[in-house]
Amino acid sequence: MEKIKNFYKNKKVLVTGATGFKGSWLCAWLLTLDAKVYATGYNPNKNNTLFKSLNLSKKMNLTIFDIRDYKKLDNVIKKSKPQIIFHLAAQPLVIDSYIKPHMTFDINFRGTLNILEAARKYKFIKSVICVTSDKCYENVGKIKGYKETDMLGGIDPYSASKSSAELLIRSYLESFFRKDAKCGISSVRAGNVIGGGDWSDNRLIPDCIKSLSKNKKIILRNPNFSRPWQLVLEPLKGYLVLAEKQFKNPSKYSGAWNFGTETKFSVSVKKIVQFIIKFWGNGTIKIFNANRFREQQNLQIDSSKAKKLLHWKTSYSCKKAVEVTTDWYSKVLREKKNPSEVTNQQIEEYMKNS
Repeated sequence: MEKIKNFYKNKKVLVTGATGFKGSWLCAWLLTLDAKVYATGYNPNKNNTLFKSLNLSKKMNLTIFDIRDYKKLDNVIKKSKPQIIFHLAAQPLVIDSYIKPHMTFDINFRGTLNILEAARKYKFIKSVICVTSDKCYENVGKIKGYKETDMLGGIDPYSASKSSAELLIRSYLESFFRKDAKCGISSVRAGNVIGGGDWSDNRLIPDCIKSLSKNKKIILRNPNFSRPWQLVLEPLKGYLVLAEKQFKNPSKYSGAWNFGTETKFSVSVKKIVQFIIKFWGNGTIKIFNANRFREQQNLQIDSSKAKKLLHWKTSYSCKKAVEVTTDWYSKVLREKKNPSEVTNQQIEEYMKNS
């Protein structure tokens, strides 16, 4: 990881969606790498608790606006002149996409479109990472895992919005960036990330922690659903490595990339909750089968491309990822430790083990 630290030192980096869960972790990591971080966020944002608790707005240049507003985005980019852009701004929840489908498609597609237009316009932008989702694939029941060349799809509005963004990214890459190859453009696909500081509604870890904190039973709606769980730092490491690679060689590294776990890491919801209870020290489970929304039961992605070309791989087992995540909440909520210190310690520890 020392190579990454040397590369990012003093690099101008723009992170969209910085006030969200993954965005907050990425910004915190970039700051430890001594990058010059510029960020955008959206208000109101129900999931900005981590961002606030890390006091990130005082450590970098933050602009609050709607990513769908191209003029404001253009103004931010003109002023900051980022060399690298990590585009994370999105409507990130499957259940919310059923409630607000128009907004989900609009944000996830048009936000990406605006970023790509900016990258096409300014020569100082050298590397762009657009974060989509592992749910962008057409789920045909594959067991071995979906590769970057497999068919895109998605039944629910969230998944369909991400597959639409993927088509958009590919179109811009092949139409405008392949010829000159002066700026690297990639889409990155990962999912089911866990980590401290996530307070989103209808997400497994936050719901468990909220219940445990109040000494209530943990209610599970789909206990047997299997997911390829991974610590949030795992895919973020992939994004950081890829951004550097395509910065230096855009022709070779631009394209679609999976950052997922090994097949053996696909663990049931119930098993994950049992891990959480073990590491927390107490808790009970109640099964409640009343899921109103259609969700993909099992979706595994094949990350052999990233392993071969980027030498990327996950560093923590599923159990270790749950332990680290639970430890973050326990230290912050029960031991009243500074969230920023806990977060930075976990980043440092992860870098040592990667």
